[in-house]
Amino acid sequence: MPARQASALDAIGAMFDSLKRKSELIQERYPAMPINLQMPALSPTMEEGTLAKWLVKEGDSVASGDLLAEIETDKATMEFEAIDEGVIAKIVIAEGTENVKVGAVIAIIAEEGENTDDIEAPAAPKEKKTEESDAKSEEADAEGSESGDAKAEEAKSEEADAKAENPAPEPESKAAPTPAPQAASGSSDERLKVSPLARRLAEEKGVDLAALSGSGPGGRIIKVDIDAAEGGTAPAKSETASPAPDAAPVPSPAPSPKSGDFDIPHTAEKLSGMRKTIARRLTEAKQTIPHYRVSIDVNIDKLLKLRGELNASLESRGVKLSVNDLLIKAQAVALMQAPDSNVSYTDDNLIRYQRADISVAVSIPGGLITPIITSADSKSLSAIATEMKDLAERAKAGKLKMHEYQGGTASLSNMGMFGVTTFDAVINPPQGMILAISAGIKKPVVIDDSVQIATIMTATGSFDHRAIDGATGAAFMKAFKETVENPLGMLA
Repeated sequence: MPARQASALDAIGAMFDSLKRKSELIQERYPAMPINLQMPALSPTMEEGTLAKWLVKEGDSVASGDLLAEIETDKATMEFEAIDEGVIAKIVIAEGTENVKVGAVIAIIAEEGENTDDIEAPAAPKEKKTEESDAKSEEADAEGSESGDAKAEEAKSEEADAKAENPAPEPESKAAPTPAPQAASGSSDERLKVSPLARRLAEEKGVDLAALSGSGPGGRIIKVDIDAAEGGTAPAKSETASPAPDAAPVPSPAPSPKSGDFDIPHTAEKLSGMRKTIARRLTEAKQTIPHYRVSIDVNIDKLLKLRGELNASLESRGVKLSVNDLLIKAQAVALMQAPDSNVSYTDDNLIRYQRADISVAVSIPGGLITPIITSADSKSLSAIATEMKDLAERAKAGKLKMHEYQGGTASLSNMGMFGVTTFDAVINPPQGMILAISAGIKKPVVIDDSVQIATIMTATGSFDHRAIDGATGAAFMKAFKETVENPLGMLA
């Protein structure tokens, strides 16, 4: 081998040795760091969830895409997948834990080569109060109790005067109060709930904070309480009601019922995340969407006859159509015939949908969910029946995926199975309409100038008047009636 080639090979070998040594030094100085696995936001409305079940245990190796846990959101139970690979070093949140905030560390994954024995769960972040935030908080308290910016400025001026003169007056009607001990009124704002300004004034004026009842937000002691105490007019706390200095903070109890109706024996159930979400969304819908309603009577005898014939032919395939399946199809077809009702309102735009995705209300334990039949206008009745059965079963088991219940262009709520004769439903935002279906009831009706018995169903549409005018909503109801009363058209 020529000397020049040998020299080049030696140089390359020396370079690799140098890189290896540098790599070892880097690993020594900057060892592998653990990965904090955080509670994910599995839906846009999710703020907290229940860690229902761990699918891994400490010491298990995981790769990207592996299932780690089952998490209950406000709508369903969803599986949580890993996006990093490594070893489950520590499970921080035990399965079954409720109200886990989004972003909270639930487990720690160690990287390859990392010593898992030394890994500890991260400490919960503590709120730090700066002087600036205290000043802003005190200013807000002063504004709330003295009504206005002028009063707040007056309070600041009085504070400056108090510092300059440093008076320590004694109330005439009682002996001078002993300053509160540091253990009770020192640094724990959470125990006594005292604003910084009130604490300083109390120390200067010798006011016992433990004997006061705060008039600020959440019972916080503020400046006006100190001034009242100095004049001997502050309401004192009952000695028996005062917690011991070392007692743990106790959350404020829920307000007692004011009505005597609650004096009877009763139980109180804690609201689930789903119930809170339902309450919030429906309140928002009623407060922000101007609803109007249009009802129409529909003869469903031909629909019932067609259903019977189709079920007989589909029996060998294990498919059974429900009345609800046919009504989903009918609503979708009607939306295509009256497309001005297949819309959503936004502050800047009117969204016009090119297909009919029907959100179907399904009652599940603890609430209500609306799985979606996408493209219902173009699907066959057998496909709708099969898909709806699967969605309803998984909805009741809490196994729906997010895209299976979020979206939709319009909703259907059917309470006919309960014998309800008529009702109206609340629009599911951001959709522009919802169709309420009542029971089919045999009634005498005039058909071809003669009185006959027919099965009549009342359907009521609730419409968003910002997007759908009255005549537009009525046109949709007319299209729906014609589709149901001539159901063979749905098979085309």
